[in-house]
Amino acid sequence: MDTLTSGDIAKYCDVNLRTVIRWINNGHIKSFKLPGRGNNRVRKEDFLDFLRKHEMPIPPELLSQQNNILIVDDEKFIASVIDNALSDAGFNTQIAYDGFQAGKALTTFLPSLITLDLSMPGLDGLGVVKFIREDPKLSHIKILVISAMSQEELDDALKAGADATMTKPFISSKLVNKVRELVSA
Repeated sequence: MDTLTSGDIAKYCDVNLRTVIRWINNGHIKSFKLPGRGNNRVRKEDFLDFLRKHEMPIPPELLSQQNNILIVDDEKFIASVIDNALSDAGFNTQIAYDGFQAGKALTTFLPSLITLDLSMPGLDGLGVVKFIREDPKLSHIKILVISAMSQEELDDALKAGADATMTKPFISSKLVNKVRELVSA
């Protein structure tokens, strides 16, 4: 079980130690005390839940240990198919139906990889790729573009910073294998 001290949390959140102790005492962060010492310890999962609940950024060093996959596709059926395949393979998934929802989920859900459609209303997939690659806090996220667009447009996504592409329609087992390959790289 990975645990954090109050001091660790203060450093991650860039706040005073007393602030963290107040959060713990007020029940905002679940903790336990070490027997005989009284020092607070917080399970890493509880700290991540606290950060997500309050829409606070998650430190990249905690982010890399996540098994989270963000599915970004405006076609609900396709998003559901991807979600089912990846959930069945043991990944934690969340769906965003457009680029703007994806932007919020990038800082609250903290995916290690996103599957991304290129053709979406509002902020399209290429815009999402560029947004991720230009932000140092997000640039470690792997991007798998899954699209029915032309090979030229898929190549443009790779040039913009996507890690890999797949065409629609796809075979679920190949999708799972590609995601596993990317997150373990």
